[in-house]
Amino acid sequence: MRNPIDVLNSLSDKSKNLSYRFERLYRNLYNPEFYLLAYKNIYSNKGSMTPGVNGITIDGMSSQRISKLIESLKDRSYCPSPARRTYIAKKSNPTKKRPLGIPSGDDKLVQEVVRMILESIYEPTFSDASHGFRPKKSCHTALVKIQKTFTGAKWFVEGDIKACFDSFDHHVLIDILRKRINDEAFIDLMWKFLKAGYMEQWQYHMTYSGTPQGSGISPILANIYLNELDRYMEEYKAKVNSMVRTVNPAHRNMASRIFHYKAKNDAIWDSLSAEEQKQRAKTLRQMQAEQRSLPTHPVQETSYKALQYVRYADDFIVGVIGSQEDAETLKQDLTIFLKEKLGLTLSAEKTKITNTAQCARFLGYDIFVSRSQDIKRLKNGKRQRVYSGVVQLRMPHEKWTAKLLEYGAIRISKDTSGKERWKAMPRGKLMNKTDIDILSRYNAEIRGYYNYYSIAGNVSTLNHFSSLMKYSMLKTFGSKYRCQVSKIRQRYIKDGEFTVQYETKSGPKEAIYYHGGFRKKAEPSLGQVDMLEIYKKYDKPNSLAVRLRAKKCELCGIECSGLEIHQVKRLKDLTGQSEWEMEMLRRRRKTLAVCPSCHHEIHNSMKS
Repeated sequence: MRNPIDVLNSLSDKSKNLSYRFERLYRNLYNPEFYLLAYKNIYSNKGSMTPGVNGITIDGMSSQRISKLIESLKDRSYCPSPARRTYIAKKSNPTKKRPLGIPSGDDKLVQEVVRMILESIYEPTFSDASHGFRPKKSCHTALVKIQKTFTGAKWFVEGDIKACFDSFDHHVLIDILRKRINDEAFIDLMWKFLKAGYMEQWQYHMTYSGTPQGSGISPILANIYLNELDRYMEEYKAKVNSMVRTVNPAHRNMASRIFHYKAKNDAIWDSLSAEEQKQRAKTLRQMQAEQRSLPTHPVQETSYKALQYVRYADDFIVGVIGSQEDAETLKQDLTIFLKEKLGLTLSAEKTKITNTAQCARFLGYDIFVSRSQDIKRLKNGKRQRVYSGVVQLRMPHEKWTAKLLEYGAIRISKDTSGKERWKAMPRGKLMNKTDIDILSRYNAEIRGYYNYYSIAGNVSTLNHFSSLMKYSMLKTFGSKYRCQVSKIRQRYIKDGEFTVQYETKSGPKEAIYYHGGFRKKAEPSLGQVDMLEIYKKYDKPNSLAVRLRAKKCELCGIECSGLEIHQVKRLKDLTGQSEWEMEMLRRRRKTLAVCPSCHHEIHNSMKS
C-alpha cells in the first residue's frame, strides 16, 4: 500500500491543473495506512470520545476494526449511521442553540480519510479571500487581509446568508464535486454521508439539504460549495477594478507648484541672503501644508470604482470604493447569484450596507475606515497624512463585558439614579478545584481573550478586563478558604505578584497571575499568516501506528496480533487507583495499546 502522505502530495500537485479530473479515488479507502493516519489526526480532538447514535466511539481502535471497515467499503455495504442530534449554545447569542450532529466512531474515521482526500484536491485551488476551516488560516488572517486591502473603502457590504450550512443543495454540491472528480463510487459515498439523516429523541429524520454539521467533512464541503461564491466575486472584482483612478486637480496643481518652486529655489539658493532663505523655506512649508489639506482624489469621485472581498465560513464582507448605489447594485447581484446558482438566500435585513466612517461588525471586531487628517513625521523627515483611508480594527466594549458576565466574574446592577454598578464576583464552580487549577483557569481565559483581540487598536482596554478578573479570582480564593480578600493577598502575594506554589514530579514550582500586559500586535502570533503545504502537517511520526504494529500489550506485556487502543477523554480525570490508570499517568498518554482481554477488564473496572 502507498504511503498516504505520498498519495495526498500527488493529489495536491495534480489539483493545480484546473482541467484535471480525478479518477479511482475510492480505492484509497482500501488502504489501512490512511485509517491509522486518520486516527492519529482525530484521537486528540475534544469530541473524539463522544459517542454517536449507536454508542460507538473511536475507543478500541485496532487493525481488525480497520480491516472490517475496509471490507464493508469494498463490498459497498458500508452505510453511515444517522448522526446523534444535540444542541449547543451560540457564541454570539448564548440564549440561542444551534444543532450539532455527532457521528459514530467508525463514521468519524471514514470521514477523516475523505476529508484529507478532498482537502488535497481542493485546498490548492481555493481563493485567497477564503479564511475559514483552512490550514494556517484563521479569523486573524481574514482581519489582517481586510486591514491591508480595504484601504480607502467608502462602503461596507456585510453579507449574511440565511441558515447557510443547512441550506446547501445536495444536487448542486454533487455537481460541483463532479467537475473535478470522475469516480462514481466516491460520489456515491458522498451521497451516503449527505443523506445519512439524524436521530433526535430516538426519532429518525431524513436530511434533504445542508451538510452534516459536526461531522469531519462538513467544513471542507462548505468551502467547496462557497468557493463558487469566491470565484464569482473574483470575476465581479476584475470587472469593477479595471478602471483607472483620477487625481484631484487641486492636489495635482499644488504638487506641480511645489515642484517648480523647489526647483527655482535650488537654482538661486546660494545667492540668497539668510533672511530670504528663511522666508522661502516658510513659503514652501505653507504650500506643503496646503497640499496635505487637499484630498488626493476627488471627494465625489464617480469615474473610479473598486472592491475587495473577504470570507470566513458563511460570513463575508465587501469593501466598496464607489457610491452607495454601487453597493446596492452589488447586494442585488449577490442575491441573484446565490439564489439562482447555489440555492441560498441572502438576508435582505441582515445584509447591511454601512458607510465605512461607521463601524461594521465582522468576526467579533468593529471595523471602520479612518477619515483622520492628522499629520505624522516619517523617518525620512517628511510630514504626511498616514491615517486617512486606513482600516482600523477595534475590540467592542460589549464583547469583553459579555465575556465577564459569561464567566460569572462580575455582576452589573443599577443604583437609584440608573447608573451601572460593576461588582467582581467569586465563581462558585471553581471553588472545589486546586489552587493551581483556579489560577490556570483565569490565566488561560485572559490569555485566550488577549490572543484573539491582540491586533485590535484598543486592545489595551483589556487592562480593565484583567483587573476585574483578578479581583474575581481573589474573591474565589476567599470563598474557597472562607476568609477576606485581604487575607488572600497576604497569603499569595509574593514580590508584588499573585503567586501559587504547586508540586510536580520534578519538584515544587510557582505560577503567577498573568502580568504580560496588553500591547497591540502588528501580526497574528504563532505564524497564523504563513501558509504551509497542506500535507506537511500529516508528515510526522505516527506513534499510534507503531504501537499497534509492535504487537505487545502495553499493560500485561503479552504478544498479541490484535491490539486495541483504549482511550480516555482527559488524563486529569484518572485517579490512579487501578493498574491501567497508573500506566496511563506514567506514560502521560490518554491512549493505551492493549490486548482484547486487558481492554475487556478495563471496561469492566470502569463500570464498577
